[in-house]
Amino acid sequence: MKPVVVVAGTRPEIIKMAPIIRALNKEKLPFLFVHCGQHYDYNMSQQFIENLELAAPDYSLKIESSSPGAQTAEIMMKMDQLLEKIEPSIVLVEGDTNTVLSAALAANKRAIPIGHVEAGLRSFDLRMPEEHNRRLTDHISDYLFTPTENAKANLIKENVWGKIYLTGNTAIDAVIQHLPIAEKKSTIMEKIPFKTFALATAHRAENVDDVAFLESFMEVFSKSPLPIVYPMHPRTKKRLQENNMLSQMEKMKNVLILPPLGYLDFLVLMKNCSLIITDSGGIQEEATAPGIRKRVLVIRLSTERQEAVDAGFAKIVGTDKNNILVAMHQALEKEQKLPSASPFGDGTAAVKTVDVIKKDFA
Repeated sequence: MKPVVVVAGTRPEIIKMAPIIRALNKEKLPFLFVHCGQHYDYNMSQQFIENLELAAPDYSLKIESSSPGAQTAEIMMKMDQLLEKIEPSIVLVEGDTNTVLSAALAANKRAIPIGHVEAGLRSFDLRMPEEHNRRLTDHISDYLFTPTENAKANLIKENVWGKIYLTGNTAIDAVIQHLPIAEKKSTIMEKIPFKTFALATAHRAENVDDVAFLESFMEVFSKSPLPIVYPMHPRTKKRLQENNMLSQMEKMKNVLILPPLGYLDFLVLMKNCSLIITDSGGIQEEATAPGIRKRVLVIRLSTERQEAVDAGFAKIVGTDKNNILVAMHQALEKEQKLPSASPFGDGTAAVKTVDVIKKDFA
């Protein structure tokens, strides 16, 4: 069997591909792990590979471009050269980043089968570059591994030509596999001075590149009904500095700013927080996993994880400071019983995905 190429370029991709790498290892299928370097900061990439106890990537691409278009082109060009050398049986990509689209296009141009893990997600918000990436990738993929019935229905409605498989989401696999390890190894709670707290993240371009959003975010923090623990994304830090807001946030006594965290530390914070405020899609999934089960306020106008909303875990609150604060008060004042099962699967997504690959390529 020719090797399976597993591609990752960002923190969420590393996390969600880790269970697939383990499943490939267990089945003794040949594979090569390629890191595309879209998150070039140590804390955003290598730290997660080490946390997940994965072997170092077989190939690490050094990406120098900064603009989205140039970055996409550079990854595609370097992946093309690599795929010519490797000649894999299938290229596996996960999610909706520039890495995903670039690697998929490179494989498509060489007539190499593409497997899209987490296929079929739709926010129906074309302002988001991720929406373009995931749609384009779905329509050139040969194998579409969908996390939910909704995602499968989206693909059927769009008449994609690849084979569709309902597997669940490997994010749940990852939480189940790593939360016990995180609780043993992480010391992050020793750094938290608050008994109860909300965990906040923000990184999406349509949010943090907007000064009005940053101002709203700052006011939410200053008026929050409970302390905030805020691991700050490099992009957000840069935008706050550019707008002379960072020092103001650092002075807030009810806010603890942390550097980007490893996966294990972040799992422990999710486990111990009272509420999550985020614009991340992956966190909306992780919050539904057994052992976490936390309410999430989604500071966006839409979500491609509607299942989390339907199950009662997540609520879309937009970016207006008043709406966010009202939703925070409501979430804290009203106890809500959350489902015991995640709408994103039971932790067997990676095994189901690798079973398909083994059947068709081994």
